[in-house]
Amino acid sequence: MNCLSPSILSCDFTRLGSEISAIDSAGAQYVHIDVMDGHFVPNISLGIPVVKSIRNITDRLLDVHLMIDDPEKYIDAFAKAGADIITIHAEATNHLDRAIEIIHEAKCVAGVALNPATPVSSIKYVLPKIDMVLLMSVNPGFGGQKFIPYTFDKLRDLNALIEEAGVDPDIEIDGGVNLNNAKALLDSGANILVAGSAVFSDDDEIEDNVRAFLELME
Repeated sequence: MNCLSPSILSCDFTRLGSEISAIDSAGAQYVHIDVMDGHFVPNISLGIPVVKSIRNITDRLLDVHLMIDDPEKYIDAFAKAGADIITIHAEATNHLDRAIEIIHEAKCVAGVALNPATPVSSIKYVLPKIDMVLLMSVNPGFGGQKFIPYTFDKLRDLNALIEEAGVDPDIEIDGGVNLNNAKALLDSGANILVAGSAVFSDDDEIEDNVRAFLELME
């Protein structure tokens, strides 16, 4: 199933509740929450209290993307705050296999993210444990960046690796996703698209933007 995961990193934080209500009303299946620590990426964003607050105002799947070092220290806390999906970066932990197990023990869907320059071969041996692979199509840390074209090559390589392993994880793309490249990404094997600026560009157009994505994803 194709799903849209609007990234609230691009929303107007003075209107967080109403903008989440807008993506709910328009039918977005997920809420993408970028958590940044200022170490793994050069920015600091949202934390556990914000996830907990968002959980109280929506029943959509909370797609929590941990762009933080040593994520295994915080998995349980984010799960208790209401995360449904917890995605960690393969580059951010020395013990990826164990970190995936911790996510499953916390009763959450386990995602593993790869930065643009990280080859998909780096997750070959843990792929059977992963529920979702997130390919970063920009360098993580900031919203509004341009899509990196070689993401399509990585998608092709990932699909080959998945076929070889005989598994069927979701494939999520995050960074520079818009209405111009969404269909091509879906046709190339992705099924979850993270969109930030393309959804939250204008308060009055959020619902229309979500519906435009969902129409493409049918």
